[in-house]
Amino acid sequence: MARGNQRDLARAKNQKNAAKSKGGNNMDGYQQAKASLSNAEIMRQKQAKADAKRAEEENKALQEKRDAKSKKQTLGE
Repeated sequence: MARGNQRDLARAKNQKNAAKSKGGNNMDGYQQAKASLSNAEIMRQKQAKADAKRAEEENKALQEKRDAKSKKQTLGE
């Protein structure tokens, strides 16, 4: 009966490991705020790039439309 509390010790050890590996966010408030600002800046850059690309495509489509219209007018004369 020397190992009578083995189950209790194992249970305590497992609970300790479960609490440690429970996961979650390991960052403190400062690190979390810094990461949030960094992520926000990255998203702003991506959005600016997407907006520029969209504007470029719109300008290209308008130019093609103008060219087609001017070609049609030239052929009509």
